[in-house]
Amino acid sequence: MSGAKLRANRVIGRIAIEASCGNVFADLGYSNPEEAVVKSRLMQRIQELIVEQNLTPAQTAVLLGLDKLHTSRLLRGSLREFTTERLFKFLNGLNQDVEIVIKQKPATRQRAVLSVIPV
Repeated sequence: MSGAKLRANRVIGRIAIEASCGNVFADLGYSNPEEAVVKSRLMQRIQELIVEQNLTPAQTAVLLGLDKLHTSRLLRGSLREFTTERLFKFLNGLNQDVEIVIKQKPATRQRAVLSVIPV
């Protein structure tokens, strides 16, 4: 099937189980699932940095220029609240460089993808 993933459905007891397509946001019906994956990975890294730097919510708010409400939404992972560009700026505020790399997709893969690779 040239790169396409098979989705197997099965029933265990009375519970129907559907195999994931590989992107939970696509499975949930998000309109732009690839962007949601990117934003969730950026947000995850931001949250890891906040923990690593032992920042309180108040310190995080000051450092990133957020009010209390938006700090809470960031810490809870509210994807719809923040653009990708804004998440990049938060990473910069946490002393992280953000590099964007554009490259040719491999011939073995049908579609080009978005990805986040923290180093």
